[in-house]
Amino acid sequence: MSETPPPQPLLDDQALDLLDDFLDSERAGEDALDIIGAHGLLVALAVAPREVPAATWISELFHGEPAFADAAERETILGLLERLRGNAIAALEQGLLPELPFELTLGGVAAEETPIGDWCAGFMEGVFLDEAAWFEDDEEAAATLLLPFMALSGLFDDEPDMAEFIAEPREAERLVVQLPELVLDLYLHYRVPPEKPKPAPRKKKPAGHGDKRRR
Repeated sequence: MSETPPPQPLLDDQALDLLDDFLDSERAGEDALDIIGAHGLLVALAVAPREVPAATWISELFHGEPAFADAAERETILGLLERLRGNAIAALEQGLLPELPFELTLGGVAAEETPIGDWCAGFMEGVFLDEAAWFEDDEEAAATLLLPFMALSGLFDDEPDMAEFIAEPREAERLVVQLPELVLDLYLHYRVPPEKPKPAPRKKKPAGHGDKRRR
């Protein structure tokens, strides 16, 4: 029996540190997402049912235009963000799980007070960029698949049903552990069309059928 491959890093440590430093700097702007939220948003874009223009998601991620030092820095930072999204697509296409930038445990802390909540909030920001596309084909299935991300994000705490969904600590922990698998489930739902049933083979006609000759 083959072992499940380990989750795939979407960027190496050096690249993540470079992005982290920039997003945490004044040049990114005080409203820019941090590395955790940006990671969540870009993974959502890798899953999304249709492409979101780069200008749209860049504006959402930074909530404005960053003060890049020069064109080279702009190319480097935006290139790393695009590479993270592309690596997520490549991993999911192969049926691999994405590595998330945090430990998969709440440790008894409310989700919205942890990086897990920040990542899920970033993921949901990616959903909101083109919400209609996520829900247009099968709203019920989409809501079911997105429910864990919504509940853990802390963005819907004013909805009683959402808070109740993760009120039990063990249930919340179970969902956190499953986040990489839930991402893959969403990707398969949106990006991999169901297989069409193979057509039944035609029955062969008996030899000579339909070839009656006059005598």
